[in-house]
Amino acid sequence: MEYSIGELAARFGLATHVLRHWEDVGLLSPARRVAGRRVYGAAHVTRVAEILLGKDAGFTLEQLRKLFTAPNRDRRREVLRGQLAQVRERIARLTLSQTLLEHALRCRHPDYQSCPRFQAMVLARLDGVDVAEALDHR
Repeated sequence: MEYSIGELAARFGLATHVLRHWEDVGLLSPARRVAGRRVYGAAHVTRVAEILLGKDAGFTLEQLRKLFTAPNRDRRREVLRGQLAQVRERIARLTLSQTLLEHALRCRHPDYQSCPRFQAMVLARLDGVDVAEALDHR
């Protein structure tokens, strides 16, 4: 089956300019042009789904381009490992954020700023202590 750019974009709920941008950055290219119009095939449907999955996994378009153009399995795994490390780092930051927010919400003090634990964390941060250590400050 063949698709116009509009049909391919509509299949995924995307604007056509998104597909054009993906072409510009080297992630997608039409199978051919007919009367100046892009024509896409089944492989392009799969590629769009792969791009969307990659974006769901937190990849940037540049990272996806590197993944798709990697010359071998080892290079692809290198890109995947790098993304996994970034995801783990984001999870750690979000976990710290969650802990801070939960503490602020369950704190018995009338205002989180009057909480001695919060004040100790602020002072620790002023001294250059990492947020994880400051949060663990007892």
